[in-house]
Amino acid sequence: MVATPIGNLEDISARALDSLARADTIAAEDTRVTARLLEHHHLHGKLIAVHEHNERQSAERIIGELAQGKTIALVTDAGTPGVSDPGALVVARARAAGFRVIPIPGPNAAVTALSAAGLPDAPFLFFGFLPPKSAARRKALEPLRESPYALVFYEAPHRIVECVEDLSRVLGEDRTVVIARELTKMFEEIHRFPLSDVAGWLRENPDRQRGEFVLIAESVPAKEPGAEWEPVLAALLEEIPLARAVKLTCKITGAKKNLVYERALSLAAKTRD
Repeated sequence: MVATPIGNLEDISARALDSLARADTIAAEDTRVTARLLEHHHLHGKLIAVHEHNERQSAERIIGELAQGKTIALVTDAGTPGVSDPGALVVARARAAGFRVIPIPGPNAAVTALSAAGLPDAPFLFFGFLPPKSAARRKALEPLRESPYALVFYEAPHRIVECVEDLSRVLGEDRTVVIARELTKMFEEIHRFPLSDVAGWLRENPDRQRGEFVLIAESVPAKEPGAEWEPVLAALLEEIPLARAVKLTCKITGAKKNLVYERALSLAAKTRD
């Protein structure tokens, strides 16, 4: 599994080039794209196509070649195979057949964008490509609305405007997003602004809608402990005994009893003082 450049053809490791040079066969998502990479680095190799439409059949062919003792290098058009790209099925079949799978690390668009985004050192969730249709896209985004993680998406140029509009509707127009396009290429751009501004910025200049995109929505700030149920508890304590106020608060909000009870004692003590 050989990672290849996401744009600049010089972004490839010496180990990756050596692996491509030594392989008996190079399984490529698009043989034309890989041929250009090989030519740039003065390499030659036997190419076969392995893409989303033929991966199942190609996996069987690759297993057959591995059984003959051959070495196969699997690459995609850009980045790391198996990450929002073909490759996972081939790996699963090779492992099931008892063959060793060796990752040759390298470029990845999501990590490249994250490194230049300037986000806090916090967890992120890599989603990859959202569904192409708007209704399905909004449905997929809904469970992520309150995610405590930064959300990383890929998007194609012909869907980018509709995608950011759906992100704004579901995640909220005040949510900060980093938009990265044409990473490592001549017209690379990385910008950070509220989701409410992104669609307009893209429409201002059609050239901004060109290229492959990485979108990073910042995480929702963590809520302070008790932020959701404390107002409920405080209101109930003004009207009913402490034990019943605690019980009703837990029932209404789903908060943990011990935590609510301790806070209730604290609020009651303040009231007496």
